[in-house]
Amino acid sequence: MNVLGISGSPRARSNSHLLLEHALGPFAEAGWQVRLLRLRDLEVHPCLACDHCRSYPGDCAQHDDMASFYSRNVCAQLVCVFDRHYAVNVERPLSGKPGGAIAVGAGEGGGQAITINAIYNWLLSCGAIAVPGELNGLTARASAEGEILAQENRLRQARVLGSNVLALASAAPG
Repeated sequence: MNVLGISGSPRARSNSHLLLEHALGPFAEAGWQVRLLRLRDLEVHPCLACDHCRSYPGDCAQHDDMASFYSRNVCAQLVCVFDRHYAVNVERPLSGKPGGAIAVGAGEGGGQAITINAIYNWLLSCGAIAVPGELNGLTARASAEGEILAQENRLRQARVLGSNVLALASAAPG
């Protein structure tokens, strides 16, 4: 079985990236092939709204790193991905697939709840299953790179989220 984690932060070792690594831990321990993509290392352009994909279903007029996400039935940079998923929304490649969300901000009320809500709403609009962690997605407060590693509770919560997604993915047929 395969799982793909997508890190959307522009920082190399961001706190959300570190939490994502912890969330993917249960998959590696269960023997899954884990792939972690860092969007900061890829080139994904915003949607052009050209409707090329309507004339040629499943094909986008832009030729960038987004094509590699389509072939894995996953999407890219949070904002660009939401737009660019339009090219495959008829095929619904994420339908029935479980997904979770992690958001880290520099302060309380730093947009984490809004980000989690946007990710889960997008997952649901794709027909995916929005999997909770202990409560909802995982939100955390951290600023400096690596600061999250001192927050044992958040690292544990990342593993809970990963374990919840793993349990649902493992139970899914095919």
